[in-house]
Amino acid sequence: MPEVRNIDTRERILDAAERLFMAHGYDGTSMRQITGEAVVNLAAVNYHFGSKESLMQEVFRRRLGWLNEERLRVLDEMEAAAEGQPLKPSQIVDGFFGTLLRLAGDESHGGMVFLRLLGRTHTEPSEFIRTFLADEYAGVMERYKQALFKALPDVPRAEIVWRFHFMLGATSYAIAGTDALRLVADWNIEELDTVDRIDLLLPRLMSFLLGGLRAPLPQFAESAEASDAKAA
Repeated sequence: MPEVRNIDTRERILDAAERLFMAHGYDGTSMRQITGEAVVNLAAVNYHFGSKESLMQEVFRRRLGWLNEERLRVLDEMEAAAEGQPLKPSQIVDGFFGTLLRLAGDESHGGMVFLRLLGRTHTEPSEFIRTFLADEYAGVMERYKQALFKALPDVPRAEIVWRFHFMLGATSYAIAGTDALRLVADWNIEELDTVDRIDLLLPRLMSFLLGGLRAPLPQFAESAEASDAKAA
């Protein structure tokens, strides 16, 4: 049985649930596992959280509150220093995604455990979690979206939104770990087992994200209707 740590019951339950949700996913984690890991009874979990769904939300809320505040603080500082001029795309990408990745080294705010949980949740979300995260991110996403619109005035706004969507997906996949990569391809990649090395992951991912953000605009094929109209 896990050693009972000298922290209050509520935090012990949250810590245990965070580790288990990261390891097994929301659907793969039972309340029995959580009570066993936290060394509490089911009544204690129900008293503090009421349900497994509410517990999952609180696991995220205690981490995302700080993360969102930090992202906004970084953006505020960059915009103040720019004195009304557009930020560089690299600054915006680092402010949003770099702040997240650097969280891995901060155990007081969840560290790598929460980072992996966040990545896993984005790649295999339940509907209620997707809705919850969208609400939690709304204000931060709007600020960073507007910063990108200002930084990239020649790129259609719809294209910026799509690219940001792709960047979110790539980041979620990267921080979820290398298990998924091993499942889809038996690639023997050097340093594959060093995914926890944020000093290696951060520059690699930032380079990839910026490359996508700065990529040439897509050239869409003409629709069949347009082709028929020209032929007529």
